[in-house]
Amino acid sequence: MKPYKDTFLNRNTRVRRFQQNISSKELVWHRDRSDRVIKILEGAGWQLQMDNGIPKKLVEGKEYSIPAYNYHRLIKGSTDLVIQICED
Repeated sequence: MKPYKDTFLNRNTRVRRFQQNISSKELVWHRDRSDRVIKILEGAGWQLQMDNGIPKKLVEGKEYSIPAYNYHRLIKGSTDLVIQICED
């Protein structure tokens, strides 16, 4: 079972929700097959950590680029996290 719920807007765009009560153990290091741009729609206290990097606070309204095949993970915040994902 995936730790999020996706709602597809079109072929390349989806809205993904992570609930606040998710276990931190479910937020594992992973990599994606496509370049992605994520936009933070809602969420407080969540962070994004890229491979060999320090965690960065995710800010509502801001976009973040995640290159294909680059390891990364989310770090749990204090509210639900809702992001928009656009893939190439």
